[in-house]
Amino acid sequence: MYYQMGLSGDRLNSSDQPKTVVIDTDGEVIFYPNFFNIQESDRLFSALHSSVKWRQDTIYFYGKTIPLPRLTSWYGDEGKSYTYSHIQQHPEPWTPTLTSIKLKAEKISEITFNSVLLNLYRDGKDSVSWHSDDEPELGKNPIIASISLGGTRRFSLRHKTSKDSQIDIDLPKGSLLLMKGETQHFWKHQIAKTAKSVEPRINLTFRVIKPF
Repeated sequence: MYYQMGLSGDRLNSSDQPKTVVIDTDGEVIFYPNFFNIQESDRLFSALHSSVKWRQDTIYFYGKTIPLPRLTSWYGDEGKSYTYSHIQQHPEPWTPTLTSIKLKAEKISEITFNSVLLNLYRDGKDSVSWHSDDEPELGKNPIIASISLGGTRRFSLRHKTSKDSQIDIDLPKGSLLLMKGETQHFWKHQIAKTAKSVEPRINLTFRVIKPF
């Protein structure tokens, strides 16, 4: 089954934030399309785009070293390092802008985050392939708050054992996607490349790094 959801999905009211329950089986994914308003989103995008210490990492692909198709950065509490795809990230200290975003994400998520991975998608050629955020540092059933700023990109979810079932969501500026429960055990997600003209996008995924 192929399921596509735009911004016209059914919305449920919770703490004055409109939301859509995207997944409620084998995990829980909740979409808040207007977490930040347009003016706040534009201000935050500009601040982060110019101030974040972006880095160009590389990955091994079929025996070759190639640039990661996006820029990244890792901020967090001291000592909260993170490794994915053989890339080790050591945290930069929190900035006032990131702290303000974190506090708002914590209020709706009801959890205290200690780190955030930022991705800068410069154009439609930048992407992230199918994966789950299931690294040992994240612990069991991690809660991840994913905030989008800048251009709209399509986010896809696919069940690990029912690969004919796919959910596509257009994530506009100012939106929040909250992934919790067993989502990372049963689902993969991606941002695919696109030939369409898209504006640069910054994605922040707030996480909790745990000892393991």
